[in-house]
Amino acid sequence: MKEDTGQQQNPFTRPGFVTAGIVLGLIIMLGVGVGIVNATRGESSSTSPVSSTPPPNATSTPSAADTAESGSVCGIKGQVLKGRLSIGPETEWEYHGTTAYPTSKKFGPGATDEKSGFRYCFQRSPEGALFTAANAIPQGSDKSVAREWLNYVVSRGPYREELRTDVSEGTSDEGVRIAIVGFRLLAYDGNIARVDIAIRGTVGGRTVTMSAVYEFVWQDGDWKLNADIAKPVNVAEIPDSTGYIAWGE
Repeated sequence: MKEDTGQQQNPFTRPGFVTAGIVLGLIIMLGVGVGIVNATRGESSSTSPVSSTPPPNATSTPSAADTAESGSVCGIKGQVLKGRLSIGPETEWEYHGTTAYPTSKKFGPGATDEKSGFRYCFQRSPEGALFTAANAIPQGSDKSVAREWLNYVVSRGPYREELRTDVSEGTSDEGVRIAIVGFRLLAYDGNIARVDIAIRGTVGGRTVTMSAVYEFVWQDGDWKLNADIAKPVNVAEIPDSTGYIAWGE
């Protein structure tokens, strides 16, 4: 009798969910495609990059003075340069399509792009970094905002062009439901933040729990994906959200 490895029952590994032979389409719908591309494609890419012209507020790799002195791009006050999180912060949940995302007058998002509508500007604090990661989930999977959002959120660095690859083409969120269920703040010092978000995704009657670890750098008054490293987002399937701080709608 052939051993059942479980892959046939897992909607994240079925061939129908593979996009461009590089990434798992359903995981792209979790808004972490920018990291999945780099985590799975190796040194080459078969997708086309977005425009190489950065927006007016695109970032550059910060100097020590930049990271120590820059204020919020939209005036959010109350920067915190060190700390930990032991409970979920007070949150107002809103919807981006069918996915709930966190908002706060204190932590952000504090601004919305007039052209495409992506949300940005988060407090320089552990909570601000957490809100940045949680907002990345629905924004990275929405074709109407993903291109401009990536152009804004990826910092300048040796991997900027790779990370700005448009991963939204050819995907659809039909029948997909995702929800944030928890988080862990893995590292924070005011300049660098590493946030682990637990996400539950359901499609075709199957449910999978995923971990998405984001590495951010504070640049030009906001949290940006760190383009100094090849994989500022790393995603993996996990058994459940045990060990995470419960947080969600």
